Amino acid sequence: MAARPDPSSVRIDGPWAHRDVHANGIRLHAVETGEGPLVLLLHGFAGFWWSWRHQLTALGDAGFRAVAVDLRGYGDSDKPPRGYDAWTLAGDIAGLVKSLGEPKAHLVGHDWGGLLAWTVAALHPRVVQSVATVGAPHPLALRGQIRRTALRRKPRNQARALGHLFTAQLPMWPERRLTRDGAALVETRLRSWSGQYWSELPEAARRYRDAMLVPGVAHSSLEYYRWGFRSQARSEGRRFTEALGRRIEVPVLQLYGEDDPCVLSRTRTASTPWLDGPTEVHELPRVGHFPHEESPAAANSLLTAFIKG
Repeated sequence: MAARPDPSSVRIDGPWAHRDVHANGIRLHAVETGEGPLVLLLHGFAGFWWSWRHQLTALGDAGFRAVAVDLRGYGDSDKPPRGYDAWTLAGDIAGLVKSLGEPKAHLVGHDWGGLLAWTVAALHPRVVQSVATVGAPHPLALRGQIRRTALRRKPRNQARALGHLFTAQLPMWPERRLTRDGAALVETRLRSWSGQYWSELPEAARRYRDAMLVPGVAHSSLEYYRWGFRSQARSEGRRFTEALGRRIEVPVLQLYGEDDPCVLSRTRTASTPWLDGPTEVHELPRVGHFPHEESPAAANSLLTAFIKG
């Protein structure tokens, strides 16, 4: 059996600085560039901080302090056996803002990182300056659309689009499937979830496959999905839903790929009931679930203008 990559293998060299930050009782690996107001970048499933390579340089050059973090359980951050519930994950990010020495941050999140950005804005509003999400509607909007379509037979509905959420609930087997053949499933999902014109997809697939093989990452990444699903039937899930119902008062940007197969068009417009501040929604043509990587120039332009505004 081939040796698994060391966690330090995700510390890729570039025009940025790597550092370790302690927050909420764990150590988080972060990558930083630039000076100015803090912009905190939160990656999605199967990714790690490198997902934001294009935004780190663009935001740094635009006069911001851009920090991309490996979320709990990913990359070179700690991988404790517990703490993959949204309460704790939100506490990680709120604690990270404070540990970075800033009172507030502009949060930018993709996929799970986007759901987490919404959550931090609801649970810890004092540390949030604005929210920009990429391929991630409000968690309650997403849950509502899944529930409405779960029993429908239409080939394209939100429940079917997130079928991987349900397969993650089994014990052990999803981890083995995710890491089999050098984490080939990661590349399969990248290709099926992205648009047709992602020129960097081969390099991204190689990076993400290697990162998924770091010991502990596959299990940790699936724990996010397991809590999100199982909490619905528990009292903590009901309390979380009530807390998450708080309306977001800071400015919000929602960025989607027009061809995103994971977040369908009706779901992209379903977050309005939880918004109470200035809002922008943009869709990038010929782009799938990874707008910040598939079309970085367009995504950077929108993000930079939004945060400056």
